[in-house]
Order: sequence, then C-alpha cells, then structure tokens
Amino acid sequence: MFEFTIDATSGPARVGTLILPHGAVETPVFMPVGTQGTVRALSPNDLRTAGATLVLANTYHLHVRPGEQVVEKLGALHRFMGWDRPLLTDSGGFQVFSLEGSRRLDEDGVEFQSHVDGSRRTLSPERATEIQWVLGADIAMAFDHVVPGGADEATARDAMERTLRWLERCRKRHAELTDGRTDGRADGAAVSDRRSASPPVRQTLWPILQGGTHLELRIEGLRRILDLGPWTGLAIGGLSVGEPKPVMYAMLEHLEPKLPALPRYLMGVGFPEDLVAAVERGVDLFDCVAPTRNGRNGSAFTPDGPVNIRNAEHRDDVRPLDASCDCETCTTFSRGYLRHLFMAEELLGLRLLSLHNVRYLIRLAGEMRDAIRRNAFGPWALEWRRRYLHSGSA
Repeated sequence: MFEFTIDATSGPARVGTLILPHGAVETPVFMPVGTQGTVRALSPNDLRTAGATLVLANTYHLHVRPGEQVVEKLGALHRFMGWDRPLLTDSGGFQVFSLEGSRRLDEDGVEFQSHVDGSRRTLSPERATEIQWVLGADIAMAFDHVVPGGADEATARDAMERTLRWLERCRKRHAELTDGRTDGRADGAAVSDRRSASPPVRQTLWPILQGGTHLELRIEGLRRILDLGPWTGLAIGGLSVGEPKPVMYAMLEHLEPKLPALPRYLMGVGFPEDLVAAVERGVDLFDCVAPTRNGRNGSAFTPDGPVNIRNAEHRDDVRPLDASCDCETCTTFSRGYLRHLFMAEELLGLRLLSLHNVRYLIRLAGEMRDAIRRNAFGPWALEWRRRYLHSGSA
C-alpha cells in the first residue's frame, strides 16, 4: 500500500502509478476539490463519469461543519460523501492562515474564529492530524504555516521553521494513531479507535515544503524534510499564493533536480497552462477550485482557450462548447442553450460548465500522460500552448 512507481518519463515529466487503499491513481492527475465533502454542483457519480480518481476535502471546513464526530458516526468521509475512490485531506493550514484578523498564531498552533458560528477554535499539528485520522482519507497532509507569495526571506524562514517543527509533531501523532499506541487526543478528549470493530484505518501522512519564493530556503527545507522521512509523497505548498507565475515556474524548475522520486503534489494549482508547465517540471498531482468556480461564473476551458459563455456571440450558436469533449455538457447541449441557462440564472448551467471544466482537466492530464509515454512531451506542450494561449477565444 502507498506504493509509487514511475512508468515512463519525457524529460522531467513523469507518468506514474500511485497505489492507495481505495484504488490506484495514474499520474499526472488533477484532483477536483470537494472542500466540504462535496465538489460544488457535482455528484460523486458526475465525478466518476468525468474520470476523477482522487478527490480533495478540507479538514478545516469539515471540522467546523458538521464536525469530524458527525462524519465518523456516518461512516467516515468516504461513506459520508458517497465516494468510493481515493481521498486526500488538506490539513486546514491554508484556510486558517487566510483568516487574517480573526486568528492568533503561536508555537502550539492557531486559534481562530469559525466562519460558521463565530466560535473560537484551535488547530494544532496534533489536532489537525487527529481530525484527518477520524475522517479517514487515504492521504493526510501535515499542518503547515503558509505565507503570502511576496513574503520576505525572514518571514518565509520563520514559517518554514515552524512548518518543520509542526511536521515532527504531526509525524509523531500520526504514528501513534496508526500503531494504536494511544487513543488519547492532545486536548484530553477521546479519539475513537475504529480498529477494534473494523480493519485498521489505512492512511499515509505527507509533508509540505514551504519557503516562499526563496530557493535557498526551499532547498534547505527539502533536505530537512527528507531527513525526517521516509515519506510516501511530498507536497509543495506556498506557491500560487500571489507571486507572478514565472516565479512559480522558475521555483519548480530549480527544485526539480533535487526532488526525490516520490509523488510530487503542487498545492492549489489548477489552471490548464499551469498544469502543463508544472508537469513539464516534474510535478505529479494538482488540486484547485478553478474548474468549478470558473464554471459557476460562466467560464469554460476549451482547447482553444477560455470561453465566456455569457457573451452575446453565443446566443444562437449551435456548436457544442468543445467538439472534442465527451462530457454530458458537450455531447448534449449547444452553446446557445448553455448561454440561455446562465442568462436565465438556471442552476443547470452551473452544473454543466463545472462538469465540463473538471472533465477538461482530467482529459488534459490523460493527454499529458499519453505524450510522456511517447517520450514526446516537449513537442506536445509546444503545440498545446500554440493553440490554447494564442487562439483568441471569446
């Protein structure tokens, strides 16, 4: 379990197979984001039909509503949300650190005000690990300290050092839960031990590399993370948080030769051009709310670039959104009908464009895997960019 094999390469780009308790995942892979245990506007069957093999859910949001105890009572996260394929849970670090003005940070963790009911909550490395254990995702992320993309070196180092200290605590707590050495929670409450009634919860913990846009910090952080191993995967956090895209690309390019052969997860990245650039630089896993958020706002990904379905030129357009796409949206409806749904504020429009965008990114990942297997990723990426970035779509 938790094995990763690299099946083909084309330059730094890799095709791999990640074995997880709830199934195998081919990489590169895009993970739709089911923040609150649901990918907005899409059912689990929609996701399966779209070809999703790995979905992300968020620890912070599920902790504040409905609470991990409710999720556990209803069968843990897979059963709770009706998803029988692999799940990854983010630790909540990004969410609590985005609550600027309503949180307090110290070495123990973060105290924050719930956006749901205003109550004061605390997330420590141990609590974030325990919540993810109860949720039961295949992959749990370590609790990290995120800083904005433009953070200076001193601020970035402070966050990196804290992230590394917290990583040691996450690793220790996860080992205790996995080995069954304790069922006590860090705050004194009980963590239920489901292994007494069912097979052990099988879950792996992945570290998150921080360091802002400072390459020396990233390299140092990577070395220290690997010294704390072994690990079954590695996440790169703190990019795509406000820094210019060329800076993100340069950071990935310089890091790639130093990264181990583990699955590499670039957190929070999901625009098509960014996926292609990151795969070109050796990244394997991605997540982002962009496909569903853009879809709900009437923006669709297509091979010829983004399309704004609200534009008047689509009023009587009989063409499908994307003639090359096999999703329900593109094989059933015209652009004219999709525009009508948005102009009439019909909920179906939100679902159909969200479904298409998720399918587009999953198909894009599949096309990249095919190009890597042919050892032709460079020429494929050149042609893809020529069409996507220079087509002048509306």
